[in-house]
Amino acid sequence: MKCNSSRSCRRAYAMVKGSDRYPRLRGRVDFTQTEKGVIVRAEVFGLPLGESCKEPIFGFHIHSGMSCTGNAENPFADADGHFNPKGCEHPYHAGDLPPLFGNNGYAFMSVLTDRFAVDDIIGRVVIIHRNPDDFKTQPSGNAGEMIACGEIIGCN
Repeated sequence: MKCNSSRSCRRAYAMVKGSDRYPRLRGRVDFTQTEKGVIVRAEVFGLPLGESCKEPIFGFHIHSGMSCTGNAENPFADADGHFNPKGCEHPYHAGDLPPLFGNNGYAFMSVLTDRFAVDDIIGRVVIIHRNPDDFKTQPSGNAGEMIACGEIIGCN
């Protein structure tokens, strides 16, 4: 739900689910508004495993779309591109977040960002990509397949 103008959202969350190719992938991303910015906290289970000494790194972004729907080729095609209300070049999109580092199928990440407010992202989606973001390729960082998605909801 989108907050009305008389009340500002302080918290939001997204329940992340994997595509049909990654049915065991699931997690939760929490967003908490503070005076310094938004604390983003992600905890994800069931990520694809890597080889010894090569645990995967996954691109992690807020996208501008408002639905985790898509088509046969891309189950999350409606997620659209990275959330980028100011028209910045990658990696300066508001939705560009640090990657998730796989740890035997698990990842935990927490970061503080002032690139957006909780109110700005409610109704948008969070995407986990199969590959790490290279932080240079335009416009999306060459992060590859969208393997999981969650719709951001709030207020409380």
